[in-house]
Amino acid sequence: MRAIRNVLAVIGLLTIIAAAAGYFAVKDFLGRLDPEAPRMYVELAQRYMEHLDPAVAMVRKVRVEDGLTVQDVVDSLQSLATTHNMFYVGEAPFYRQVEAVTGNPYRYVNFFSFCDINVGVMMADHHNAYTAFMPCRIALVEDEDGTLWLMMMDLEVVIYGGRPLPPELREGALWVNATLDKIMQGAARGEF
Repeated sequence: MRAIRNVLAVIGLLTIIAAAAGYFAVKDFLGRLDPEAPRMYVELAQRYMEHLDPAVAMVRKVRVEDGLTVQDVVDSLQSLATTHNMFYVGEAPFYRQVEAVTGNPYRYVNFFSFCDINVGVMMADHHNAYTAFMPCRIALVEDEDGTLWLMMMDLEVVIYGGRPLPPELREGALWVNATLDKIMQGAARGEF
């Protein structure tokens, strides 16, 4: 009986040591992340658990108001980019490419690219991997029912997802994220 008690005491002690080591390892890891990382990852996980789709979890979307045409939204996107001092880089009309390759009509899917040169330079200088997120895009998508949607990648993962960005880059990236969201929200209402 005494041997069993001693074995259980050793197992308990080892469990406490392992738990303490795990706690300090996690605390050290979280301490190296951006202070907003835990909140962002919790929200990302909630969206993922709701939809069980990582792409859906990482995208912001807004429904375009009824009565607005594709051209209304395109004109609005371009006008709002200028209004908000965001450089309109161009577009990639995916639906036209599909039609050219398949010979069949395809629903409207178009990608609009935007950039802020100064923030882009800071991102590229910070790490080459950040260039994969440039330029920033807003997609205008017609769903199967004919409803138009505007969608963009939620840049919070890039901004908050790891160790803190340098202050000037963080500020610029937050501005780009907020500005793209304003452009998307405004275009969904047909603003200029």
